[in-house]
Amino acid sequence: MDRRNAATLQVLFLFLGVTVPLNWWRHIAVGMLAPQFRPFIAADIVAALLCFVCWWMIRRGALRGAIALFVTAQLGAASVGYATTGVLIDQTAQMLTLVIAGLILGRRALWTVFLMLLGVVLIGVGVALVPNVRAEQALTRAAVLLPSFFMSYLVITLVLDRSIAALREALTESKARGARLENEMRERERAQAQLIEAQKLEATGRLASGVAHDFDNILALMAAFSGERHRVDPGADAHARAEALAQALEGVEQAAQRGMALTRKLLTFARPQPAALETIDVGRALAELAPMLRQTFGPDVRVHVPRGEAALPIRIDRHHFDLALLNLASNARDAMPDGGTFAIDAGESDDGAIEIVLRDDGHGMGEAVRRRIFEPFFSTKATCSGTGLGLAVVHSLVTSAGGTIDVDSAPGAGTTFRIRLPRAPEAPAAQRSEVST
Repeated sequence: MDRRNAATLQVLFLFLGVTVPLNWWRHIAVGMLAPQFRPFIAADIVAALLCFVCWWMIRRGALRGAIALFVTAQLGAASVGYATTGVLIDQTAQMLTLVIAGLILGRRALWTVFLMLLGVVLIGVGVALVPNVRAEQALTRAAVLLPSFFMSYLVITLVLDRSIAALREALTESKARGARLENEMRERERAQAQLIEAQKLEATGRLASGVAHDFDNILALMAAFSGERHRVDPGADAHARAEALAQALEGVEQAAQRGMALTRKLLTFARPQPAALETIDVGRALAELAPMLRQTFGPDVRVHVPRGEAALPIRIDRHHFDLALLNLASNARDAMPDGGTFAIDAGESDDGAIEIVLRDDGHGMGEAVRRRIFEPFFSTKATCSGTGLGLAVVHSLVTSAGGTIDVDSAPGAGTTFRIRLPRAPEAPAAQRSEVST
């Protein structure tokens, strides 16, 4: 508060230091003052010049000292004036002194200045210091001046006292509220930090569970391809057995590559990198992904995967494309525990976009579940069976490629996912046929 008042007080002191001497010079120049006023004029000019000292003290940071000097100088000038003239000449300056002392120095200084002003008035009514004034005249003067003094200065002092008390109480309460608010903010920040740490731990746990789920799928694929060696016909010739084993090893290699890609993504999880976009043909990509899709399902599920007859070019990260389809296939597998059919179709829509349709005839889902399936961590599976990250990841991958994904489903009627991606300008030629298992 003192810092906020400092600028105004500096302007006030400069104003008084300049205008008071000029005002007395004007009165002297026109001969308007009697000789008995000269001591008061000299004292008042000295008090005005001390205002420049007060201004300099405020500039040096000694605000309260400057105010004390100003009050002392004004009271001294008033004492000289009343002692020599018997008249309290500049009451405005005395009122200003009272107000500044109370607002800046406090209530004790306010009442001290009031008592000192009362002493100035008593000096003025003293017969010893005022020439040619008898005791009867002094008593008459006192009877006139003292009630007037108490009616004006005392009322102003009381009003200032209550106003200053209320202001300082408000400031004290404001400081207390500020301290409480600061403590509350620290407590909130501490609670928020604890909440963030808890959320990090929860997200880490869910992520670890989801990663374990993905690695379980990859390891299941590798185990399934490895198991092909037990289904090789012993009666077949060496070339047929070698070809079957080569296909099985190729599947193991592809599954291992998917696992390594997942590991790389985990290693760079804290430092996400931009997708490696490339132009791929959907038909050829589905044909290359068909062995892994078939191994995702059990023997009771028939899988229909198309091969390209026409070029269906899209621009996307190939790992993202494979991950999205494998996630959708994994959900379809869980929706058909007793077997069924999973089919993929791809083609060009009327507006030129590439549309990929994935259907299963599983148990389906209700409308309430369908509206939330793309929310992160939303899952209807058991805790040990999934984390709800799969479809959220699919949605993120598709939208980041500039596409859309929609779902149609009803209880007992299966589920259909429709992925629409913008057509890329170029793609390698491909042949289309259908592979059924």
